[in-house]
Amino acid sequence: MSRAADSNSSNGHLVQAISTLFPFPEALEKLAFISDDAREPKGMSSIPTDILDAPKEYVFYMDLPGLSKSDIQVTVEEENTLVIRSGGKRKREDGEEEGCKYLRLERKAPQKMVRKFRLPENADTSAVSAKCESGVLVVVVGKLPPPPKPKTVQVAVA
Repeated sequence: MSRAADSNSSNGHLVQAISTLFPFPEALEKLAFISDDAREPKGMSSIPTDILDAPKEYVFYMDLPGLSKSDIQVTVEEENTLVIRSGGKRKREDGEEEGCKYLRLERKAPQKMVRKFRLPENADTSAVSAKCESGVLVVVVGKLPPPPKPKTVQVAVA
């Protein structure tokens, strides 16, 4: 057996062992998260996100502190890819009096941010809504109803 084949076999066993130890919810397995970090320009950062699988919708919670709703763009591309972008321009507060200066700058000003998610087949891309309050963007993607079960017709054999 070649080293590459042995390595692939080991990786498969490792993934299976991790999946057994840490079972991921089935809904998260259906969402094939796109990692476009390598294709995005330098200086782009990712948006921390929680995803809730509700009975009738998927809900995305994203932290975007210091940004207003006009700074955020939510789109669906290529029919099933949810894309969230931000220009990332947070204003620094200037001192009210002349001669004021910052003694410490720990809060990193956000850079351009982008996050992409491949939506599952049952996502209704025509029913997407977004709301931004208190630095949290909430994107709701509706679910399509499940397809009807095929009927079984009994045919008499003559």
